[in-house]
Amino acid sequence: MLEPTSRTELATLGEFGLIDRLAARIVIGQPSTVKGIGDDAAVIDPQALHQVVTTDLLVEGVHFDLGYVPLRHLGYKAIAVNLSDVYAMNATPRQVVVGLALSNRFPVEAVDELYEGMMLACRNFDVDLVGGDTTSSRSGLVISVTAIGAVAREDVVYRSGAGQNDLLVVSGDLGAAYMGLQVLEREKAVFQDSGAQPDLEGHDYILERQLKPEPRRDIIELLKKLGVRPTSMIDVSDGLASEALHLARNSGLGVRIYDEKIPIDPSTYSTARDFNLDPTTCALNGGEDYELLFTVAQSDFEKIKGNPSLSIVGHMTDAASGYQLVDKQGGVHPLTAQGWDALLKS
Repeated sequence: MLEPTSRTELATLGEFGLIDRLAARIVIGQPSTVKGIGDDAAVIDPQALHQVVTTDLLVEGVHFDLGYVPLRHLGYKAIAVNLSDVYAMNATPRQVVVGLALSNRFPVEAVDELYEGMMLACRNFDVDLVGGDTTSSRSGLVISVTAIGAVAREDVVYRSGAGQNDLLVVSGDLGAAYMGLQVLEREKAVFQDSGAQPDLEGHDYILERQLKPEPRRDIIELLKKLGVRPTSMIDVSDGLASEALHLARNSGLGVRIYDEKIPIDPSTYSTARDFNLDPTTCALNGGEDYELLFTVAQSDFEKIKGNPSLSIVGHMTDAASGYQLVDKQGGVHPLTAQGWDALLKS
């Protein structure tokens, strides 16, 4: 955690004083927000659309390490990962609600930093922060974010809509966030061992993918512009393999992914090799990329072919064919999920 230049104890403000301080910087911009912070509950007008609601918990020591995660980046990421879930439903996020549990080791200035990141994400993606709660914690920082979005009934996309032979498509590139985490963990260990200052030179891209992920609103807008409606969709939070299996299982199908088609940035590839890791394994199981993985009908191939933001990595098969990964030599292997599982973290 960054040390603030001045320190104001939370106790000097109290819970209501802290809430007033945070609420003072919030500007409401969404027409669907009838009432934000300042009452017993927010009031939202769905405007005849389906509402989409998702929530995430971020727990210190499980999901983030304040030894190397700046509070402003953490605030941004806490909002961003929730908005990603809304985009994965083909919906538009409109509001968020934030809950914080804080220990007395955090001064007011640290909370200001955290909220600066949150408000930046809200401004960048046209989202209103409309409420939340604060309480004390005896076990570090806990952040709970609930995001609320809206979508027309006919436009909502579930995990369960894929059809046999649909193309499996992913945005951006994969594995970068995982490799960014490996660099941060390595440099933390070196610092604890020897006191040497972290050497992060040349790792800007993968570090940003880990510390400040960007939900892919642009991909939702691109697909609408191309006239493509995904048949199923999910965001890549737990790794390509895990998310592909979710789409297949929810749709009652099998899936086949081609190793050579998986998009991996050169900096991710080279860093993985430096760590003696297989870049494909990092892309399949690393997680936290927050790209969008979706299926489209074969008839949409010409619309997405060659688009630099999209990669066709495989296709859906009949259920009897199972879940398969085809390596670069044409060998076929079972596709298994080995990505993040918070409940298994000790």
